[in-house]
Amino acid sequence: MPITLPTPAAQRALAPVSKRRSLLGRGLLTSMVLLSAASAWSQAYPNKTIRLQVPFAPGGTTDIVARVIAEPLGRVLGQSVIVENKPGGGGVVGANETAKAVPDGYNLGVATVSTTAANPAINPKIPYNPLSDFTPIINIAATPNVIAVHPSFPATDYAGFIAELKKHPGKYSYSSSGTGGIGHLQTELFKNLSGTFITHIPYRGAGPALNDTVAGQVPMIFDNLPSALPFIKENRLVAIVVAAPQRLAVLPNVPTFKEVGLEPVNRMAYYGIYGPKGLPKEVVERISSGVKKALEDPQVRKRIEDTGSLVVANTPEQFQAQIKAEFEIYKKVVDSQKLSLD
Repeated sequence: MPITLPTPAAQRALAPVSKRRSLLGRGLLTSMVLLSAASAWSQAYPNKTIRLQVPFAPGGTTDIVARVIAEPLGRVLGQSVIVENKPGGGGVVGANETAKAVPDGYNLGVATVSTTAANPAINPKIPYNPLSDFTPIINIAATPNVIAVHPSFPATDYAGFIAELKKHPGKYSYSSSGTGGIGHLQTELFKNLSGTFITHIPYRGAGPALNDTVAGQVPMIFDNLPSALPFIKENRLVAIVVAAPQRLAVLPNVPTFKEVGLEPVNRMAYYGIYGPKGLPKEVVERISSGVKKALEDPQVRKRIEDTGSLVVANTPEQFQAQIKAEFEIYKKVVDSQKLSLD
């Protein structure tokens, strides 16, 4: 049977279809190659040392939690996780460096209430957006906060503390991890609601602030409990009031802010891991599952819980929602109380 070839007109009509099929085939091939490459890349992650940046000086609770999780996380991932401290600006300097890092999973940061909520809420010049410039991965732990005074302070309980502050407005000062940090913002809220006046002395991190308070150079501090607790146990600091859901077993005689009528101040801090925006989902899941695996070790959990913290280990989505909620709460606090950095 003779073969009938398409007419020139038919050939012209079929050409676009063939071309589209060819382009579609090349597009599918490209997509398959990209997906294959992404899968291979994620399977290879990590293949070098991971940097976990702490946006505060050594010695504070952020630093403590980071170092507790870094070594066991490194074992789970099969690569070293190195903690690096980058203090400054109440955590802003280090957080901004994390936000601007390459989103490859090798430059991570410790997310805190100070860097993702309190500081951005009060400081309009923050160089990053806490809700869009990061990829939340997991909240490791939540921790109570505490107002503690040097033993030389002329009061050892909340009633005496308030009475002394009101009797001598402006006489006393308090230290914090830095301007705009959670210690600063919570103390300013405490001052506003309690009708007291204390002078703010900002430091480049909770560690230096705590050291000077223990040394008696500053009479009081609003600090995270894990870093202050050892000094409280040694009677080198006196706990006055805590921000916690209920009284703590390690400080059974110390009331919560809710008990003393200041419930808005009764907020805990959090310590999580995040990276710059655009982290591949596979890498986020790898790190998240790695932290959860590390937290299955009873010794790791005990080291965190011994500081007075509560292990959280939530999902990336839950941590993202938590950051958003905390930021909105502190923004309302700043607006309603008319707080500013001045």
